[in-house]
Amino acid sequence: MPARRSLATAAATAAVLATVPGCGLITAQTGPNTLTVADYYTAEPGNTALTEILRACGEQTGVTVVREVMPRSQLVPKLLRDGAAGTLPDLVLSDNPDLAKLASTGALLPLDGRVDTEGFYDSVLAAGSYQGELYGVAPGVNGLALFYDRAVFAEAGIEPPTTWDELRAAAAALTEGSRYGLALSAIGTEEGTWQFEPFLWGAGAELTDLDSPQAVTALTFWASLFSDGSVSASALNWQQSDVAEQFVGGHAAMMINGSWQLAALDAEEELDYGVVPLPTPNAGDRPATPLGGETWAVPRGERQEQAVELLDCVLSPDHMYEWARLRADVPAHPDVAERLVGEQPDLAPFVASAPSAEARTVDLGTGYPAVSQAISTALQRVATGQLDPAEALARAQREAADAS
Repeated sequence: MPARRSLATAAATAAVLATVPGCGLITAQTGPNTLTVADYYTAEPGNTALTEILRACGEQTGVTVVREVMPRSQLVPKLLRDGAAGTLPDLVLSDNPDLAKLASTGALLPLDGRVDTEGFYDSVLAAGSYQGELYGVAPGVNGLALFYDRAVFAEAGIEPPTTWDELRAAAAALTEGSRYGLALSAIGTEEGTWQFEPFLWGAGAELTDLDSPQAVTALTFWASLFSDGSVSASALNWQQSDVAEQFVGGHAAMMINGSWQLAALDAEEELDYGVVPLPTPNAGDRPATPLGGETWAVPRGERQEQAVELLDCVLSPDHMYEWARLRADVPAHPDVAERLVGEQPDLAPFVASAPSAEARTVDLGTGYPAVSQAISTALQRVATGQLDPAEALARAQREAADAS
């Protein structure tokens, strides 16, 4: 696989960017030409990528930028508290399913006509919308694809699967000894739901109707991968990072995972892998993957116009390219995505799925977390044999309705 380039050296700049760990902004640094940014990018390469882009855009727009970095689990609760107190930062970077919750408070500035999103993927704009209004924009997004071990496939004389039937057959054929045919995350959290959603949408089901015949078809197929013995029962406890470890360790011939894994996989010198779009029920169908990634939002406030100007800089083609390149994201604009694939061809399957990717909160808004939990619980009940797919989804529909 192509090697990732190292982080670019920061240009000399008059703008100052400070990183404030934890949950307290340094108020002495929040003057009229200072913008505060809240995010959860504590890990690399996101931390450095964000620092460098904000540094460059701070210089370009004439502001000082102060980052408040905190663990992901703390970000949204803190923002909701700050919103109630009227002390929100000037810019917020949050996971796109969390945007609806923030927008529902009325604290965010609508961005239609304020930032340049001309030509962006419709799916990207949908993920940043709440009740038909654009409140968040992502410079880059991610999704899911099928990774496969080229050596294992070559030895077995099997081509990468493109349909569900081919996936099931390949997974069964490549399960041998301590190696399973397929690894995926089925943990009882959003990660498990996220990895099941391509099956759900691929079958024609919707998040608003969990016990539909199409949803039962999707879960029945998904469960067959477990009952065949092609997926380890341990997948019920695996996060997506654990799935990648199984694949790298030779314990899975294929895995379903995201573009963010590319850099780590490329570092494994002995691993020869390929990436293809997720298999679909029928040949020729377009993969329906969930749209992942973070969205930028601008809280209402006295510095909102400066924040919009900074955000417009972050979303510019060159900064979008650099952001996506460092993070193995799909750029939000197709032209920038095409440019990046020329350098990183292993992103091509993710770029191919971007136009048809599904934003998880479009139909459900703030109701998505309850539906996500109901789905992940249903997956666990089926994989462990507690309920059959129809029973599990009927219960999931009731649980989601009760929680809304």
